[in-house]
Amino acid sequence: MSVHIKGENICVDYPIFNGPHRSLKKNLLRVATGGRISRDAGRGVTVRALDGIDLEIQEGERIGLTGHNGSGKSTLLRVLAGVYEPTGGRLEVHGRVASLLDISIGMDVEASGLENIFLKGLLLGFSRNDIQKKVEEIMDFSGLGEYIDMPVRTYSSGMVMRLAFSIATSIEADILLMDEWLSVGDADFVKKAEDRLKSLIHQTPILVIASHAKEILQEVCSRVLRLEGGRIACDEG
Repeated sequence: MSVHIKGENICVDYPIFNGPHRSLKKNLLRVATGGRISRDAGRGVTVRALDGIDLEIQEGERIGLTGHNGSGKSTLLRVLAGVYEPTGGRLEVHGRVASLLDISIGMDVEASGLENIFLKGLLLGFSRNDIQKKVEEIMDFSGLGEYIDMPVRTYSSGMVMRLAFSIATSIEADILLMDEWLSVGDADFVKKAEDRLKSLIHQTPILVIASHAKEILQEVCSRVLRLEGGRIACDEG
């Protein structure tokens, strides 16, 4: 079956708990979705972050998501990544998904860099055998040298991001999800990371990237969806 994404009337609702004990303003700041607000028979406040999204993406497409903060871009990416389950509608994702969202999540700071390669790989859905085949490549690309055997808590923030990026971008996937263009690590690593990202985007059958940067969307995307209030307001091919 060909690689594709199809969504019909996708909705995502966030319940806000303890509503009576906090101001509505503070709750909304915590959720920060910008979606439509409703009250459910006195049981609390609900924010609709995605509201009836219809979406079809075919192999070969590079989709950009744009819109102001809280328009639903990141929520939609997380739905496509399987992080959030839609509360309404239907979603079909055919193909292996690689997510570059929150790439450092899942790192164990007490474990070594090498151990984290296996931990992150397993979280990303790889078998131990698949990860073993990638270890040398990841170690070489990260440039961590002997630090790879040291606990991650001894790393600088730049070293942590170099390791996380090297693991995340070693994935061979059909669908690549990105929340903004990644620029990670120190100055010496940035150029290498940029080149790898461009190569990954070129090779992956489907790309979905959320960004505020018009120049990035114009450079890498074949189609741009503008979201407003959790809905697709404009679809420009």
